[in-house]
Amino acid sequence: MIAGYAALFGVPDAGRDIILPGAFRRSLRELRGRPLRMLWQHDTREPIGLWTELKEDARGLFVRGQIATGVQRAGEALALVRQGAVDGLSIGFKTVRGRTDRNTGLRTLTDVDLWEVSVVTFPMIAGARVISVS
Repeated sequence: MIAGYAALFGVPDAGRDIILPGAFRRSLRELRGRPLRMLWQHDTREPIGLWTELKEDARGLFVRGQIATGVQRAGEALALVRQGAVDGLSIGFKTVRGRTDRNTGLRTLTDVDLWEVSVVTFPMIAGARVISVS
């Protein structure tokens, strides 16, 4: 089992996006409790498990899921996460609603279509990290 924050609210990421609370609400509702794909480094050819719990809280998008240890890449990913060599989480999404501030260049996202959450070496949001692994 792996858990952490895939996105943090109100924190600019390396791409100059800021996600606001509620931005995942529609996507999570549309999942209707179904799991979401867990990818390795955003590579659609390398699924490594499923996120079975996704929820917005005051901090951001919390995720918990199971790495598929019977898959070679997933087993490698789990070993790297346990060692602490890889501890980032990152979302794959499409912007549904957002706006860019002309003065700052920051884009505020209020609705996103969540496609996947990846285990990554370098997350776009520095604080988007694995917080537990078992």
